Amino acid sequence: MTSNAIRGIRRKKSSLSEVKVAVIGAPGVGKSALTVRFLTRRYIGEYDHQAETRYKHEVLVDGEPVLFEILDSCPKGDDEFPSNETINWADGCLLVYAITDRRSFNYVRRAKQLLSETPLVLVGNKGDMVHLRQVSTEEVMVLSLRIMMFIVQGSQCDEQIGSEIGLNFIFTSNSSQEKNSN
Repeated sequence: MTSNAIRGIRRKKSSLSEVKVAVIGAPGVGKSALTVRFLTRRYIGEYDHQAETRYKHEVLVDGEPVLFEILDSCPKGDDEFPSNETINWADGCLLVYAITDRRSFNYVRRAKQLLSETPLVLVGNKGDMVHLRQVSTEEVMVLSLRIMMFIVQGSQCDEQIGSEIGLNFIFTSNSSQEKNSN
């Protein structure tokens, strides 16, 4: 990631790059675990997540500070999707599904239809449980190619996944903004 790419998403009134990210997925896919892993570099396995939570976290990318404001969504069921307010607030979204849960993959398929103008990163979580896989890598590739989004697969336990998600998101946001300005 270069400094020029980061400058492409910089907000007008700040020298600090700010990126607002909504973490979206069905209940129980590990959205909070991924978010906390990105924020603290620690894995915490149990959450009692009852409400949406917002976090701010600064990361250095190519020597430049980037401030992530992260909305960890909390749908109550498979038929509850992000509000228009959330969609308009976010610069982009992480669509999180569990590779062990077909229902969660179907949820992100439906959610992405609401987010057609928003940069997206598709995150396949629970990659450490590959022996229980219900969503094939081929299905994921087909979905990501159809809507032109990045894919990250791993486990919230994995130390690298948070960094990959963050950097892919910055790249996705910047690429989208460059396309929109042309």
